[in-house]
Amino acid sequence: MIHALLSGAAAFLLAVVVGLPIVRYLRRRSIGKSISEYLSEAHQIKAGTPTFGGFIIWLPTLIVTAAAVEWWEHRSILLPLLVIGATGAVGFIDDLGTLQNRKQGGLSWRFKVIFLTLLSIGAAWVLFEYIEVESINIPWVGQYSLGYWYIPIAVLAIVGTTTAVAVSDGLDALAGGTALICFVAYGAIAFVQGQEFVATFAFIIAGASLGYLWYNAHPAMVIMGDTGALALGSSLAVVALMTGHWLLLPIIGIVFVAEALSNVIQIGYFKLSGGKRIFKQAPLHHHLERIGWAETQIVTRFWILTIAAGFVGVAFALAVPV
Repeated sequence: MIHALLSGAAAFLLAVVVGLPIVRYLRRRSIGKSISEYLSEAHQIKAGTPTFGGFIIWLPTLIVTAAAVEWWEHRSILLPLLVIGATGAVGFIDDLGTLQNRKQGGLSWRFKVIFLTLLSIGAAWVLFEYIEVESINIPWVGQYSLGYWYIPIAVLAIVGTTTAVAVSDGLDALAGGTALICFVAYGAIAFVQGQEFVATFAFIIAGASLGYLWYNAHPAMVIMGDTGALALGSSLAVVALMTGHWLLLPIIGIVFVAEALSNVIQIGYFKLSGGKRIFKQAPLHHHLERIGWAETQIVTRFWILTIAAGFVGVAFALAVPV
């Protein structure tokens, strides 16, 4: 545990160190994100805020993982790294299209969902065939093998979590802070299981995310964009699957679930009702803004919910009979 915690602290320090020149470079090159006209005036003033902040998370993660995790002995850790690389690359391309003064726009959601599905099928097969974590852990009941049913479940977990985290990336420090807490929870679960290399990796991402928040705290100097959000969501899902406690993802990631569901409900009701809406604006954090909650209030309360959910998730993981 000492090694895992120190690795997370090292990732934090490195993220803070590399973050400043990254932010300065992005500002100097005027690499700022455009803001949707449908968002409130409070968001319009954020137009031009540098994007690609995900690099502040992933560069330290890669460097510290290479130094701190014995990946040649635990080659399974290469799976989340490959997933991070693939989703981060697609997120980068998408972010390029959402910059100010760009006419083409980002990648379509259809393309991203198809890409995520194909990537998830590959990751699920590796988890099933080579890492052999094709089970379900039920608190107070036990562990049961799922066989080939595990593959569609893993695909759904990866696609769903990745999409939910991306949807939540709309307020300063929201996605980064809640994902950080989720990684800490799964790091604790992995350590209790004896998977210290998975715990170390989870704490490294958490530490790097903490360093990113140094620059993303309100008012944000940089935003992660899909370069960060897609990779955060996909890696969180893979880490959860590697622990075998994917069933706890909706609990530990309760904020992400609420954000994604609000989007699904809003779109579904809009189409079925002929243009009516349940929320003033989706996803949920924008609805809360519309009814008068301050941005920092929403983010802080979502962090609080995630911490409480993390407590419950770790407790449930400990309740699975060995």
